[in-house]
This record gives sequence, C-alpha cells and structure tokens, in this order.
Amino acid sequence: MKKAKNIFGGVKENFPSGVVVFLVALPLCLGIALASGAPPLSGIIAGIIGGIVIGSISNSNISVSGPAAGLAAIVLSAITELGAFELFLCAGLIAGIIQLVLGFMRAGSISNYFPNSVIEGMLAGIGIIIILKQIPHAVGYDSNFEGYMRVFENGYSTAAISQYITNVFSSIHWGAVVITLISLAILLAWDKIPSLKKLKLLPGALVAVGVGILLNSLFTMSGSTLAIGSEHLVTLPVPKTAEEFAALVTLPDFSGFLNPQVWIVGATIAIVASIETLLCIEASDRLDKQRRITDTNLELRAQGVGNMVSSLVGGLPITSVVVRSSANANAGATSKTSAIIHGVLLLVCVLSIPFILNLIPLATLAAVLLLVGYKLASPEKIKHFMAKGKFQYIPFLATVIAVVFTDLLTGVAIGMAIAIFFVLQGNMKRAYYFSREELEEADEITLKLAEEVSFLNKAAIKKTLKNIQPYSKVTIDAKTTSYITSDVLEMIQEFANIRAKEEDIQVQLVGFQTNYGDYARDQHSHITIDHRRAM
Repeated sequence: MKKAKNIFGGVKENFPSGVVVFLVALPLCLGIALASGAPPLSGIIAGIIGGIVIGSISNSNISVSGPAAGLAAIVLSAITELGAFELFLCAGLIAGIIQLVLGFMRAGSISNYFPNSVIEGMLAGIGIIIILKQIPHAVGYDSNFEGYMRVFENGYSTAAISQYITNVFSSIHWGAVVITLISLAILLAWDKIPSLKKLKLLPGALVAVGVGILLNSLFTMSGSTLAIGSEHLVTLPVPKTAEEFAALVTLPDFSGFLNPQVWIVGATIAIVASIETLLCIEASDRLDKQRRITDTNLELRAQGVGNMVSSLVGGLPITSVVVRSSANANAGATSKTSAIIHGVLLLVCVLSIPFILNLIPLATLAAVLLLVGYKLASPEKIKHFMAKGKFQYIPFLATVIAVVFTDLLTGVAIGMAIAIFFVLQGNMKRAYYFSREELEEADEITLKLAEEVSFLNKAAIKKTLKNIQPYSKVTIDAKTTSYITSDVLEMIQEFANIRAKEEDIQVQLVGFQTNYGDYARDQHSHITIDHRRAM
C-alpha cells in the first residue's frame, strides 16, 4: 500500500497520537509556566502556538514544540531581572527574530555534527529524568511538588535523590497510587492485547484518563480515604466571560526594544532555544520509523515565527521538546498532523471545557509519562550501546549521566567532548570524498568513502544521500575503507533498505564488511547491511 505524500494528511491515523500528546502537554505547559514564574495561561498559549503555528510550518514529522523545561530557569531569572512579564515578552519577540535570521543564515546544519551515541544518551538521560520527576505525581506528592523541584535546582545530586526518596515515600497518597497502577495496567494492555490495539481512534491514554476521572469520582462520592483533592488534579484557569479570558492574556511592552538588557535576554533565549531545538530534531528523526530527514534551517525559521507569535499574545518561549516528541512517536504518529491536532485540542479544550480537564488526576498523566520515560531509557537500549564498543558506549553513558546530574546542554557538551576525544585519539581523520556530476542531472552517482569514516563525515554524506533523486543509480564504494562509524553505517543502511525502495533508487554497495569494530581494533560492534535488498 502506497503512503500518502501529503504530510498534512492522515488525520484519522494521527488523531490518537495527537490526543496522547495533548494529554502529556497539558500539565507540562502549566507546570513549566509555574516553574518560570509566568502566568499559567502563558504556558498553554505557547503549547497552542507550538502545535498549530510551528507544526504547520515545520517539515518535521515527529517533533512537537511547546514551552520547554530547559528554559524555565532562564525565564524565571529574566522576568525577575527585567521586573515585568511584559518586558520579558518583548525579549521573546527579539529571540524569535534572531532565530528567523539564523534559519535564513542556514545555521541549522550544526545538528549534523551531533553523533548518535550522544543523541541516544541524551534521550536516555531525559527518560530517567522523566521517571524521577513523575514519581511524586504517581504517589500523590503533588502538594509538596514545588519543594521537591527545589531539591533538584542544581542537578540530581546524591543528597538530593536521598532527600527526594525520603520525602516522597513518607507522603504517599494511596488513592493516587491506585489510579497510577490502574492507568499503567490500561496503557500496557492497550499496547499488548491485539484486539485493543485495533481501536486506533480510542487511544489507551484517553481511556486511562476517563477511568482515572471515574475512579476518583467514585472515591469522592463514597467518602473513601482514597479520594484525591484538587492538589492532585490538573489546574486550569476557568474564565466565565470573554472579558475574564481577555484579562488572562498579556501583551508585550514594546518599549523594551530600547532596553539593552532586553536584547541580551532575547539573544540568550534565542541561542539556548535553538540548540535545544536542533538536539530534539536530531533525536526526533531517529525516533521516526520511516527515518525521514527534517530541514533544520526551515525548523529554525519555524521556531522563530512561533516565538514571535507566542510573545505577541502572551506566551512563553518555545522549543522543540523531547518529552512530547517521544510521546508522539511512541503513540504512532506518522506526520506533523499529530502535532497540529494536539495544538487544536489544547485551544478547544481550554476555551470550552477547562472544568472537565480540571478533573484529570495527575497520577494518570504520570502513568503516561512513566511509560514514555521507560521506553527512552530502556535496559535494551543500554545493552545495545554496550555491545558497540567503547567508542560508542562511553560517550553514550557519559551523556546519560551528565544529562541526569547536570542539565541537557551541559550533558550534551560533555558527551560531545568525549566523542571527539575518542575520534582524535583513534586516528587522524581523513576527508570523506565522492565523485559525481550534479545530483539533479546525473543518472549514475558514485560515492567513494575514505579510509576512516567518523561521525564528523556524517553531514556531507547525509546531505548527499538526501539530494539523490528518485530513479537514480547509486554506487557506494567502501573498498578502501577500514572503519565506518555506526552513525554513518546505519544511515547508509536505512537509505539502501528503506528510502531506495520507496523511491525506486538502485543502490549498489561495494566493499562493505559485515563487521566494523571501533577503528578496526575493538571488534565488539557490528551492523550488517542487507546487500541483497540494496543491490
């Protein structure tokens, strides 16, 4: 069956994943606004803009944009320093303009230099953080959640984790625990039982939310001690009139354009948000089962437009975010329609039924995110990298640990430094080169790989493979190549076995080995190319 080429299509296929992302995004938008010291509605506005505006412009099929936890500390500090949320919104507008310029300057290509071991390590680290942060909601520690978050302001130290375990498990609310366990059972059953998996328009997360609301209503009506109060539920503002709703929206103070400090804040947000977005896009492309490649320069322009619109209507800064993107991929999204649906649902529900959303137990949403976190940091993934040799698993494990115990950007920087160290230690890198005529005109293309192909060659090879036209004949020559990093090898494998099949590209692989160790010395890792399919 041929896939539809229209990336806006597939509403029926993407509606369930859109619902799941909506359920995940709703409490995150509110929580990030709270952590940022901003009005609660500003987080929801950012989520709506991230879904509808950025989702419509971007060509990423899996990533979802919205307010990011990684920016919360910067936003909180900036609002305090500037003295007014309206001035901060002006800084957000400046950040959007800078991102738009970066997109037109083609700064997005920097993402091609992130090795897979670091990207996967970042995802696994974020998975662990998701699990740690959702345990309080899962056991009913919500009334003390702000205090719990302050424990982790400076990273996940041993002392912080010890205090966290003591505080959380001394304040268990058994009603929240019951709802968490039942929600997890529903979600797992929806994934495992074939008859339930067929109900694609009824996602397991939505069923879990409905059951969670029903259970808590029964607990409350029966006077049970398991009944959970408002501190364990989603909290949204409930405006009763158009005037009350309008009062919740804050407009920027344009006099900030004359304030140098506002420009400094804007530039800081632009840089951090752009790096986080590019990291997430690279990770999202790896989560995409069809291995489609996102135009990172277009993504930066989309983020710039999104941040400008968000700031103009009182929203927080936006980035592409891993948690929502991971939930989107795990829920079976096939196109960016899913992200747009989640933004529309945020808008419709916040406008029409906030009182119903305020009945959703945070424990149910915690169950959804606990499964997302487990899938990102599964033991199988760690075993997979441990089998690849030290040039892969050491940067991977270093990134995981650094992301958990510091923050995302610091963790990725540490992982990158270690990955580069191993490359430089192993061998002096020789250039990747290929001989071809213009890709748009040539019928036959030859890519000749160098003796050593590291992740630093990834960008050039990726760009070349991306530009190969349908119905072409391609020869990839590795006869003189003694080492190919698994990043590049996987990319060639996916091109030969997936994209080439879809676009009638004839691929001939010459001289490839079935086993490439770390610089041909560590023989613990290998990836097999399907030569029969590629020929």
